[in-house]
Amino acid sequence: MSNIFRLILLALLPLSAFADEAKLDSGDTSWMMMSTALVLLMTPAGLALFYAGMTRSKNALNTFAMVMGAFVLAMVVWIVAGYSIAFGTSANATIQNVMGGFGNVMLNGIKWTDLSGTYPTYVFVAFQGTFAAITVAIASGSVIGRMKFSTWMLIVALWGLIVYAPITHMVWGGDGAYLFDAGALDFAGGTVVHMNGGLAGLVLAILVGKRNGYPKLPMKPYSILLTAAGAALLWFGWYGFNGGSAFGANAIAGLAVLTTTIATAAAGVTWLLLEWIIYKKPTLLGIASGIIAGLVAITPAAGFVSVGGAFIVGIVGTIIAFFGVVVLKKKLGYDDSLDAFGIHFLAGLWGAIATGILAVNDKELLWDGPLKESGDRMGQIMVQAESILIVGAWTLIGTVIVYFIASTITGGGRVDAETEEMGLDESVHGEKAMSL
Repeated sequence: MSNIFRLILLALLPLSAFADEAKLDSGDTSWMMMSTALVLLMTPAGLALFYAGMTRSKNALNTFAMVMGAFVLAMVVWIVAGYSIAFGTSANATIQNVMGGFGNVMLNGIKWTDLSGTYPTYVFVAFQGTFAAITVAIASGSVIGRMKFSTWMLIVALWGLIVYAPITHMVWGGDGAYLFDAGALDFAGGTVVHMNGGLAGLVLAILVGKRNGYPKLPMKPYSILLTAAGAALLWFGWYGFNGGSAFGANAIAGLAVLTTTIATAAAGVTWLLLEWIIYKKPTLLGIASGIIAGLVAITPAAGFVSVGGAFIVGIVGTIIAFFGVVVLKKKLGYDDSLDAFGIHFLAGLWGAIATGILAVNDKELLWDGPLKESGDRMGQIMVQAESILIVGAWTLIGTVIVYFIASTITGGGRVDAETEEMGLDESVHGEKAMSL
């Protein structure tokens, strides 16, 4: 029966399907599907738990809902038009510099038999969609406890198209894309994901205003155990995030997995020691924060640096993030509820610069850029700085525009004082995080 079925299948399927099948690598395909699943786990499980545990008990469920809501809506937006803007092509060279056009809206023009290298394009679409979803979800951590859920969801939809997709195109969009052509190195999303999401969070936090009572009133975390569990899930999923960005089960993926492990472990130890020395108490929240800072810092450099470089990226990235959370936030007075800016933007910025400083001068590892083409390390550092400035400017301006559009449509971006005092769990969702 199996032979008969095979003959029927051969007769029904077009020859092009088997031509593509011959080029498909089952190992690469398996790794990319697994990586997609790992990155998916990072947002509605890892990041949601990490954030929900740090917020106040009356907003824990709303925090989880903002992350999970952002994930599902961002994925829909990605399939509808985000992927086309990020990875499509435009006949106009000027437009192609910053966006890919609308030729692949609803994945039009992409067949199930199409390949991205050695694995199906559909898998690439899904993999990149998880990146789009976690990036906007990161920004939610800055506005927890006072933003309207309706405003937030509208921001998610608009931001994915206006901010995230063009930035992704400029950095990863291939020939004709501005920062890609310049030779900017971002292995898995230091600029595209972490700087982008962290800066968007700060902008939204400033626009929506501080929480009532901040910083005078104590705002104790709901459950540090949940936050620690979320950090552990994020670390687990990050192997797909960084390892999957090698786009195959290959030696570069192996390098990315190792450097991710080294930088993260070193970062967790560094934050622990900083607290122990300064405050005389090593906290679980500090270890969890250090882990995330290390993961963020190594992301743009994971497939480019050596073992020694990974240690430096993780340790310095954590020191910078610690400074951002403990010192800079107090000095500047902004209310970044869960420190999305302090950890994601600052550690991501360091990682982007560190990639230029510490990348191994190996033509088999590097993408096109000054370091690969001529060994010009200073030139590479300048390109990295340019990418930081371009991404920062686009995120800043785009997020302001998106916020004002969304808040105008929803009649203001902030909940009223009574709702904020009651807590968004019951007042907005009619639910409690835990019923006793």
